[in-house]
Amino acid sequence: MTEHLGPIVDPGSGAASPAVLACAATGIVPFIERFGGDIDGIFGNAGIAPDMAGCPTLRLRLASFCGLFEEAARRTGNDNFGLWFGNQFQPRDLGLWGYAAVTAATVGDALGTLVDLFSYHQESSIMALERGAGDLARLTYQITAPEIIERRQDAELSLGMFLNVVREGLGRAWSPEEVHFVHPRPLGWREHEAAFAAPVFFGQPCNALVFRPEVLDRPMPARDARMTDMMRTCLVALATQRPETISLADRVREAVRELLHEGYPTLDDISAHLRVAPSAIARALAERGVTYRVLVEDVRCALALAYLGQRHVPMTEIALLLGYSELSAFSRAFSRWTGQCPRAWRSAREPH
Repeated sequence: MTEHLGPIVDPGSGAASPAVLACAATGIVPFIERFGGDIDGIFGNAGIAPDMAGCPTLRLRLASFCGLFEEAARRTGNDNFGLWFGNQFQPRDLGLWGYAAVTAATVGDALGTLVDLFSYHQESSIMALERGAGDLARLTYQITAPEIIERRQDAELSLGMFLNVVREGLGRAWSPEEVHFVHPRPLGWREHEAAFAAPVFFGQPCNALVFRPEVLDRPMPARDARMTDMMRTCLVALATQRPETISLADRVREAVRELLHEGYPTLDDISAHLRVAPSAIARALAERGVTYRVLVEDVRCALALAYLGQRHVPMTEIALLLGYSELSAFSRAFSRWTGQCPRAWRSAREPH
């Protein structure tokens, strides 16, 4: 099979699709088998061949990678599939990116290396190490590709992977002060607190590990400056071709998604968030043939369908996550989008 080292192009649009190195899926085949999943069915629905998972230099479409874990969770009946996959994932299985981190001098350098090299490992995503003036530091992670609606499994497996990088330096007993996730609280949320050995909060502005900053100075046991530099050089060399920059319209769509839980984001709110003039946003949306109001409705509708598919999430919580102050307002909007009220839509899809 040919390995893709440049950007992956969507044949339907001609645009570059965001990608992730396939090593992030190392070990998923036996993990699916452990839960009795249908390998061919899961990979087939995600549009990925099983032999692609784990290849250190092969690039997968990020949407297909996320879809693979969502499909695995559905078909194995393990709603926390991504959580436990990330919990057992070894940092060195992240290939060049993982080796560059675990051979850094300190825990802080390891996390800094992950952040610095993240764009070479995964596109249309952001990762940051924040050391604020307060008592706690934060390692944050977020996909920014607006077309990827279902991200829960990816968020949980990614924070689990990052947790294990820190534990390389501090030992398996170490745990963060808090863990934050953007998505609603799942049914088996107590498993999350067991996996991270920390309080876990859902419906937060970003996915994050929150911890005391003094751990950043602890040395990494496998520190090797020459190895770190070598891995960095190899990873950068793989990314000789870069995909197109994400459009302003897509940035607006993602900003809307990010701010919805605070209420309906006005155009001025988005303008301030992106530091882009409202007139520039309006022009970018007009080029797509869409107004700002319609874009917000599109984002709300897509998220509503995803959240309603999680039957344990209360309607009132979904309404709040979508920026509605009242359940009745959400119900009216959903009926306008689909011709059905939310409860009827959810009931029609319940297994009989």
